[in-house]
Amino acid sequence: MDAELQVRGELTDAELDALHAEAFGHPPEPTPWRQRLADHSLTWITARLDGRLVGFVNVIGDGGAHAILLDTCVAPDLHGHGLGRALVQGAADEARRAGCEWLHADYEPGLVDFYERGCGLRHSEAGLVRLR
Repeated sequence: MDAELQVRGELTDAELDALHAEAFGHPPEPTPWRQRLADHSLTWITARLDGRLVGFVNVIGDGGAHAILLDTCVAPDLHGHGLGRALVQGAADEARRAGCEWLHADYEPGLVDFYERGCGLRHSEAGLVRLR
């Protein structure tokens, strides 16, 4: 597969709405992605194949040692081709360039193989509380 990865790649809210909905299995919801990325992200990586947005990962940071992966998503028809690993590796490279020492990710049990075996993240305990 020859998907093109780009650091801080251009995207529209509508195309990321569609990819996110497809990847996470929910109806598309109008979300101001571009404004959120501009306001809160350390960086992000996009992946395009023949002009189509097929992958995305967002990286937020604490302004110091810590970076966090958010919204890692790959179009379901492209799972298993290494695109997700490439996105996470690109995110790690960019976080490292920004001076971060740690890259965090929260993931569900079904994604342990992807993150820990495929991407090299080490298991850690984390807490979560639903706020609404």
